[in-house]
Amino acid sequence: MTSTTMRVRGDQPRVAGARPKSLRSIATYGRLGRRAEPNHWSRLLGALSAACLAVLVVTGVLLLLHYEPSADTVTYSGSYPLLRGVPVSAAYASTVHLSLEVRGGMLIRQTHHWAALVLPASLMLQLATRFFTGAFRKPYRLAWVLLSATFVLALAAGWSGYALPDDMLSGTGLRIFQGILVGTPFVGGWLTGLVFGGEFPGDIVPRLYWLHVAVIPAVLAVVLVARYVVGRRQRPAQPSGAGHTESNVVGLPWPAAAVRSAGMFLITSGILLVMGATLTVAPIWLYGPSTPEAASAGSQPDWYTSWLDGALRLAPSGWDVTWFGGTLPLAVLVPQLVAAALLGAVALYPLLEQWVTRDRGEHHLLDRPRDRPHRTGLGVAGFTFFGVLWLSGSTDIVSTLFHVGFETQVDVLRVVAIAAPGLGYLVTVALCRALQARDRDAVQHGVETGRMMRAPDGRYWEPHSPLPAEARARITAAHQQELTP
Repeated sequence: MTSTTMRVRGDQPRVAGARPKSLRSIATYGRLGRRAEPNHWSRLLGALSAACLAVLVVTGVLLLLHYEPSADTVTYSGSYPLLRGVPVSAAYASTVHLSLEVRGGMLIRQTHHWAALVLPASLMLQLATRFFTGAFRKPYRLAWVLLSATFVLALAAGWSGYALPDDMLSGTGLRIFQGILVGTPFVGGWLTGLVFGGEFPGDIVPRLYWLHVAVIPAVLAVVLVARYVVGRRQRPAQPSGAGHTESNVVGLPWPAAAVRSAGMFLITSGILLVMGATLTVAPIWLYGPSTPEAASAGSQPDWYTSWLDGALRLAPSGWDVTWFGGTLPLAVLVPQLVAAALLGAVALYPLLEQWVTRDRGEHHLLDRPRDRPHRTGLGVAGFTFFGVLWLSGSTDIVSTLFHVGFETQVDVLRVVAIAAPGLGYLVTVALCRALQARDRDAVQHGVETGRMMRAPDGRYWEPHSPLPAEARARITAAHQQELTP
């Protein structure tokens, strides 16, 4: 497939009233058909996320045909012998019936669950690739904010769906959530009544059901449409390379890129289907039904919310402050503020970097992470902090499997959560500068060939070969932008 160079829309001056609006629209769609897309692996992450969303929609609609969103107590009379005669909620009974008695029900439910687990990971990869390459700068700031909103909505959708089976594991998660709401100063009781509809568990199942199948999907659809419109109106950013400039796009023709994305879409959908058919996830008949007076030992949330649980575990217990005759439970409030600050920093980072660097220009060429050491260091620090919180959510499992004291883990992880991000930043900046120095040396002296030559005077030397044109173009383009040494 040959590469195509396309000039951006707007390079030629427009003449007001030159042609009717309908003809201009036709011309615009014609230009989109000739649009080039950068030939880079990161462009396929959008197809991966789209496949997860499509699988979630299709399997979710099928699940709606059998799920009963009710917390009313019924007596289980299905095929699973260990539950017969046990009082359970109608939601739990319908989910067990769907899993064990409906033909293909287990496949549909597990595929839906796996897609919900993969979607946040694909969105995180998209955020990471855009962050480390600077694809959030002007004119792509709105696209970055919309991608961040998509990630948050995916977390909310996954969390609300996680609680719908009303099993012991999801009930334990809801109990934790209820404790967080109660600990909110001044409005904790009001929030709890609003969300749960009364004392725990209240009427939470049907409320989460409508949130999961109507409210969040509607908002997510609006965000996705906005992302599509913004993406179609903007020229895609591209990596630095030979022939790549701020005013063109070098890559695959749009139809070829669309075919490649469609292939990634189909492959991802097939893999999710295979995972749903072969890998067990959330066997709720083993967990048992949710009850207000019991909690599941060793309970673990889905991976994308484990970091929130880890933040709660690292907060010192009994860390309370008396204020205006009331008590502020800092052990609950501080983790909430940390999580909100982390998500807010991600969404607002383009403005923060612009404010620090005073860079208000447009950037259509992407950076290599090594060429922006401070930004790359901040990204590594953020992911390190997230990883420590994520790991902290499994301290009870580690205690059980490896016989390591729970309190010992928490004490160590508290220190690591403070020290590791800063250390990661310093090491990353040093590595980036070392890689920059190696690149400069390669441009000036070439790369080692591994062959030793002997001169007539007996002297040994190793010949160097010049860098390939593409690699030289990437490096020289980076240094022309006056990067940090």
